[in-house]
Amino acid sequence: MPIGDVRETDRLPLLREKTATIASVGSAFPDDSYSQDEVGALLGLHHPAVRKLLAAPHIRKRHLYLPPADPRTGRVPDESPAALRAKFSDGALQIGSRAVDRALHGAGLSTADVDHLVCVTSTGFLVPGLSSLFARELGFGRRLVRADVVGMGCNAGLNGLNPLVQWVANHPGRVALLVCCEINSAMYVVDDTPRTGVVNSLFGDGAAAAVLTGPGVYAAGAGTGGPRPVVLDFESWCIPEQWAAMRFDFDDAAGKWSFYIDPAIPSVIGGNVREPVTRLLRRHGMGLADVRHWVLHTGGGAVIDAVRDGLGLDEHDVRHSRSVLRDYGNISSGSFLVSLERLLAEGSAAEGDRGVLVTMGPGAQIETALVEWSA
Repeated sequence: MPIGDVRETDRLPLLREKTATIASVGSAFPDDSYSQDEVGALLGLHHPAVRKLLAAPHIRKRHLYLPPADPRTGRVPDESPAALRAKFSDGALQIGSRAVDRALHGAGLSTADVDHLVCVTSTGFLVPGLSSLFARELGFGRRLVRADVVGMGCNAGLNGLNPLVQWVANHPGRVALLVCCEINSAMYVVDDTPRTGVVNSLFGDGAAAAVLTGPGVYAAGAGTGGPRPVVLDFESWCIPEQWAAMRFDFDDAAGKWSFYIDPAIPSVIGGNVREPVTRLLRRHGMGLADVRHWVLHTGGGAVIDAVRDGLGLDEHDVRHSRSVLRDYGNISSGSFLVSLERLLAEGSAAEGDRGVLVTMGPGAQIETALVEWSA
């Protein structure tokens, strides 16, 4: 079967009666934010290629957990692996709990109402994981079902959302919570090479949470009124020949993990993104013109350009992805949820509007989801 074709057996009706609603989204960030010039000075980034990245207009500031600068050098001190691990757990608990509180408040719910929790991260490793940390600290019930999605990268928010949607659909009256929590500054390797400079000029710290409910549950809460996106379907697209294009390598000299991003990533993503989106829409008898709202991962200015061009979108379609990147940088797995949060706050989606969520990351992998706004 040619790529992009859809078998008749793949065509499915829109099953609105047995799916899940994204009732509310909340996000949170470290209190301290830094301009790109400030980050460059604090990290001692002087390589011409890195300075050019820092001067690019697509990012104005990022919220980061950085230690105080040494008054003699004006630079932040090198952080040990132990200090970075502590930064991850402490920072994740701080901003993760804020995001959870905001998302649950928006749906008129509390942690005691949550039955299933999935936590997503690629910037730290804990055993037990973030879901256990949050369960211990935030007042979730003892019968909480929990899972952790670790190490999948920027696409992983939709990887976490997918099983939660299935769970809510099969457990009427129950509530699920997705938490994407990334402390990217806990994965920084500070040197003056272009490889680390790309990472250090792009990623910020942030958390985002989404409440998922079945029919009637959201209506029983306080909520904010208006239609909410109902998740109808998912489609994945793996590009295994590009498995090494985004990855963590262990840096022996630094004694830390170091992230690598291939410069060709925008073209890889842009050249492939149409396939899963087309398959997703065709399965429901739809085309690109039927999509009113687009929520894209804020992978970087060039990545947003590539996805926009690959799907034939205009700047209005990617406005929230642009603004989230501008204000926070790339916060990895939770970026698309912050864009969705801004779209919901805008109030531009009407009953019956269709939308597509798109994330991408290591694998290389593209994840997509189809939603429809419903009261």
